[in-house]
Amino acid sequence: MNAKQTGATAKVMAASNDLPIRTSQPVHSGKVRSVYWLDRADSERLVAQNDYAVAADAELAVMVISDRLSAFECIWRAEGGMAGVPGKGAALNAISSFWFDKFRAQGLARSHILDVPHPLVWIVQKAEPVLIEAIARQYITGSMWRAYAKGERNFCGIAIPDGLTRDQKLPELLITPSTKGILQGIPGVPEADDVNVTRADIESNYAAFNFDRVEDIDHYEHLLRQGFSLIGQHLATLDQIFVDTKFEFGYARNKAGQRELIYMDEVGTPDSSRIWDGSAFREGKVIEQSKEGFRQRLLNYFDEPDILLDKNRMPERLALAKNTALPAEMMLEVSRTYLDIAAKITGKTISVSDDPKAEIVEVLDARYGLVR
Repeated sequence: MNAKQTGATAKVMAASNDLPIRTSQPVHSGKVRSVYWLDRADSERLVAQNDYAVAADAELAVMVISDRLSAFECIWRAEGGMAGVPGKGAALNAISSFWFDKFRAQGLARSHILDVPHPLVWIVQKAEPVLIEAIARQYITGSMWRAYAKGERNFCGIAIPDGLTRDQKLPELLITPSTKGILQGIPGVPEADDVNVTRADIESNYAAFNFDRVEDIDHYEHLLRQGFSLIGQHLATLDQIFVDTKFEFGYARNKAGQRELIYMDEVGTPDSSRIWDGSAFREGKVIEQSKEGFRQRLLNYFDEPDILLDKNRMPERLALAKNTALPAEMMLEVSRTYLDIAAKITGKTISVSDDPKAEIVEVLDARYGLVR
């Protein structure tokens, strides 16, 4: 590994669950982010001190993003001890914050983010998630194209015409929700994660999907369509195509104590969306500006790519990821893609910290008094 790669490895924050943030609860560590739930006293103190627009007794958390790279439900690493992608976490946070600010300014809905004290850190309000992955598609590609090519014409209860070609723009924006987690006791919905559902499924069982009211289903679709449109229009000014994306929603209490539907998790990022270069697409080529490019390189890297696509082979897939050190250049290419698209979207260069953990501890101590 050359000097450039060695320097990049040193700047990767692979673990985000080992910071000395004061909490009495176990740290929740997901594939990319770690969540530190604050004690009631700290939550109430921060709400009051910073005049956050939430209920006075709202539960808050410090959410810290890492540079880990997840694909096909596995965490990947590269040679030379590179356990993540330099700048990835900061790029994702910057993009999500940018879109969430746009949504709020346009009067759509707020998000769970209350403060951004560091490029890798959000102060967030606890939200009760709606149990669907809200997926919107503008082009037929990926898993949808594979199913279409095999003859499927009905997606989440919506009929799709014959004669479409791969990567073609769909006649209209298609909403294809799937389950978030394993939901039990819903007629016609298999008890498995990531199962496609219809709008009729959601309407008939809205409480099981964690909607407060059946009317909120219309509101979630409105927020999804308007959010997709806003992102797509902004990307078009950059000659980028917004292909498809995943949104997540939840309920949280506002300053008046009322529950409202909000955006949460992340949105419009290279991790949660497909973005194509417009100039290349007009020439008949697809150049991915998102994690999909890395996914395709993984499929081409292994002799038996079916391991990555077949959910029944998950034990083999996990072993493959654990035992494989990818070429460092694959990680550095992802880094370039993420930092480049983040700079395009936000209009600002994303800096990669030399010592992110020390910076995070310093700001959380000085500004919030949250270091134990």
